[in-house]
Amino acid sequence: MNPHAKLITSLSLLLGTTITISSNHWMMAWTGLEINTLAIIPLISKSHHPRAIEAAIKYFLVQAAASALILFSSMINAWTTGQWDISQLTHPVSCNLLTMAIAMKLGLVPFHFWLPEVLQGSPLTTALLLSTLMKFPPITILLLTSHSLNPTLLTIMAISSTALGGWMGLNQTQTRKILAFSSIAHLGWMAAIIIYNPKLTLLTFYMYSMMTTTVFLTINTTKVLNLPTMMTSWTKSPMLNATLMLTLLSLAGLPPLTGFLPKWLIIQELTKQEMTTTATIISMLSLLGLFFYLRLAYYSTITLPPNSSNHMKQWHVNKPTTSSIAILTILSTSLLPLSPMILTTI
Repeated sequence: MNPHAKLITSLSLLLGTTITISSNHWMMAWTGLEINTLAIIPLISKSHHPRAIEAAIKYFLVQAAASALILFSSMINAWTTGQWDISQLTHPVSCNLLTMAIAMKLGLVPFHFWLPEVLQGSPLTTALLLSTLMKFPPITILLLTSHSLNPTLLTIMAISSTALGGWMGLNQTQTRKILAFSSIAHLGWMAAIIIYNPKLTLLTFYMYSMMTTTVFLTINTTKVLNLPTMMTSWTKSPMLNATLMLTLLSLAGLPPLTGFLPKWLIIQELTKQEMTTTATIISMLSLLGLFFYLRLAYYSTITLPPNSSNHMKQWHVNKPTTSSIAILTILSTSLLPLSPMILTTI
């Protein structure tokens, strides 16, 4: 890709995200989301492969429909209340329309169909952006309007997303699709708690983004795109695969790793809100996700290929991203002892 084009798209992504997260007016938030959508499309389709072009078209159509719904929702609210302020969303129809629009933007069930396909058709770095940075503006809009959203609708979406994210990830062999269903399951946890504790949703999103970034950067370094190649990657870089296993287990939410912290706090908060049934259901459904994370961890470190390779094991990887992977891995696996300090901020 042309360096100038890459610079323009990167700056546009940052600009669109900044406009959306810092705006109070619906029109400005919508403008930021549109800039984001148009900026990521060249990054999705840059390989010129038919699958990449298909992914870009699917992404554009879904995001355009979601943006139109956001505009429709804000116009209904402005028509009935005379308010264009994001935090003044009070009309029930507008609230439900907005919830559906943001669910489309994020990939929550039942609007999840585009996410695995788009991630599978994108390069790994673009898939990382789609899984983390591109979800930040819609989550910010949900945070600003969380006091007026429909709790029943969000709880149904949350349980469905956790169930489908775990269930559909079981029979996948492509790493990007597995991470897409992992994203859907984690969004379910965020949607369950957003009305009751918005700051906890933000903390969960930060933790998820950090762990997902670590996994994507490691996979990008070892060039692992499916499970069979993951089995043979152990012989190329043992240390990276060992740290990848720990990060995957953290993403699954196993104690004493970082990923356990947001799930523990969400279950605690749901119990406080007398939503013990919801907490129990999403906890049980996260076991489905645990199964495919364990499978990934098993493939990456424990399973050895039937024939050993003859070349030297590469214990030290000379790549520009290695230092950032090291820092992110430490953060993704060892933040749980800092939980008392984190709890004081939420």
